Amino acid sequence: MAFAKKSLGQNFLMHAQTAERIAEAAALPPHATVLEIGPGTGMLTRALLTRATKVIAVEADDQLVPALQETFAQEIGEGRLELIHADIRTFDPASIGKPYALVANIPYYLTGEIMRTFLTTAHKPYSITVLVQKEVAERIARANGKESVLSISVKVFGDPKYCFTVPRGAFTPAPNVDSAVISIQNIVNTTFSSPAAELHFFHVLKTGFGHKRKMLMKNLGELYPPEKIRVAFELARISPDIRPEDVPSEAWKPLADALQ
Repeated sequence: MAFAKKSLGQNFLMHAQTAERIAEAAALPPHATVLEIGPGTGMLTRALLTRATKVIAVEADDQLVPALQETFAQEIGEGRLELIHADIRTFDPASIGKPYALVANIPYYLTGEIMRTFLTTAHKPYSITVLVQKEVAERIARANGKESVLSISVKVFGDPKYCFTVPRGAFTPAPNVDSAVISIQNIVNTTFSSPAAELHFFHVLKTGFGHKRKMLMKNLGELYPPEKIRVAFELARISPDIRPEDVPSEAWKPLADALQ
C-alpha cells in the first residue's frame, strides 16, 4: 500500500472516473505523446494509456517507482509507458524530442514553478491539463475582469479553460481544499521575438503588479520616466488611471513592447 508523503505534497487521486475526465479534458490528438508528472499510484496513468501512443511518467518518490514498474510491466515492456525516477524540476523537456502534451495531478506547492518551467521552456508542450487547487484554477481561467501575474503569465502563451471541480474526497489523504482541472490549449512558442523580449515582458508585468492597490502608471514609474509611460499607455490603449488587475490580459504585451 502506498503512503502519501507530506514532504512531497502528495495527495493520491483515487477516483477512476475523475482520472478519465482529466484525460478527456486534455483533448489529446491521435498518436499523442504525454508527459505525466507524479503518477503516484497510477490512476491517471492508466486513463492516459488508453488515449495516448506513449506516456512518459516522471516520479520523484523512490518508494512508488517499484510498484508502478510492477503494475505497468506490460505497458513498459511494450514501450507505451516510460517511467522515469526523477524530480520534475531537474527534468529536461527537450529530452522528449517530439511534440507532447503535459497532463498531471501536481502538488499544490509546485504549481507556479511547473507552470513557469513548461510555459517558458524552449520545448513547450502544445497543451497543459493539470489538477490544481481550485482557487488557483479560478485565478488563472476565471479572472472575471481581475487579472493577476499568474493569469497573465499563462494567457500570454495559451488559452486557459476551467474544466471541472474535483472535491477533496477524491484524494487520499484528502486535502484541506477542493481542486479543479484546468486545460491550457494552443500553447505557442512565437509570443516573443527573443529571450530578451520575454525577460523584458515579465519584468514589466511583475513591476506593474508590485503594488497592487496603486495605479499601474505609478508602479511602472520605478522603471521609466512619466512621458515614456504615457506614450506607451496610448499605444496600448490603456487608461492612465487604471490599476494593474484591471488591465486586460491582451494589453500587457503591447504595453511591454511600447516600453521596450
